Amino acid sequence: MPAVAAPIAPRPRRGSIWFAAISFVLLAAVIVVVVTVAKGGTTSDNPFVGTSLYAYPDSSAAKAAKLANGTEQSAPFASLARTPTAIWLLPEAHPTGEITEFVSRIEADAAVTSQLPVFVVYGIPSRDCDNFSAGGAGTQEYPLWVSAIANGIATHPAIIILEPDALALSPSCGTQDATAAFLQDAISRLSTNPATTIYLDGGHSGWLKPEEMAPLLKAAGVDKVRGFATNVSNYNSTQDERAFGEALSELLGGAHFVVDTSRNGQGSAGEWCNPPGRTVGDTPSGVDDGTAQDASLWIKNPGESDGECNGGPPAGQWWPSQAVELAGGGM
Repeated sequence: MPAVAAPIAPRPRRGSIWFAAISFVLLAAVIVVVVTVAKGGTTSDNPFVGTSLYAYPDSSAAKAAKLANGTEQSAPFASLARTPTAIWLLPEAHPTGEITEFVSRIEADAAVTSQLPVFVVYGIPSRDCDNFSAGGAGTQEYPLWVSAIANGIATHPAIIILEPDALALSPSCGTQDATAAFLQDAISRLSTNPATTIYLDGGHSGWLKPEEMAPLLKAAGVDKVRGFATNVSNYNSTQDERAFGEALSELLGGAHFVVDTSRNGQGSAGEWCNPPGRTVGDTPSGVDDGTAQDASLWIKNPGESDGECNGGPPAGQWWPSQAVELAGGGM
């Protein structure tokens, strides 16, 4: 019998090949997402997720811990010093001609260990409405000072808490328009580094209501930054601040927020200036729970006075007895 040729398999159409390829890619993507979720992974754009925070080695607490070496204050001071806490930038401490180098040095130190520093920019003209923390830069100098900070941040990631109390105080101080203009300009200058994440100060749960705070944040340009900070230098419970932050976030189209937990371990006693009986709150860390909260942070440095009230020294000065009391909160 003559040999019978094997049948030739039909060639697949080009469309079938592309369909199969696309289906494979989509299936692979689904598998990756499923595996990531199953392992507790995240695709969050939260800047605090997957990184550690920077602890400034020359903080007030660190200096006090060195001086207290061998005394009963050593342990509480050292525990405060080890906890990542925000670095406050004031024109009185670091003027325009010096601030770039100061910030750059911190950024370089943080980059060595791939840590994330948190800075507080606190130098707006007529700062604190001339109360305990009065001061700030002049109206002509402030933009230059802010630009110098931006130059120091350069390319390494950083978090900026922008001008605590400024917006919430502005209605009672009669400075709403001027404050909004200063903050808009500061945002544009600090945003030159895309790795810089900015949070405008948004007051706290015991101050202006969300309906009052939202227009102030909008006027200052909150839509151009990550979001806002709450409870800075205050004592309100994290639960109260989360509720306040979520309500405010909804009014701002989903803006994210961070909460200052540096001294809210016992919640608020209704006083904001050096109230006794307070302790530190939650250790700083990112929050990735599906809410608008990005992190709990120590923004105020525990142990630094709120002002000359309840026996405290001038605002910002180290107060040993208060530091010991605050650190007694289970650190």
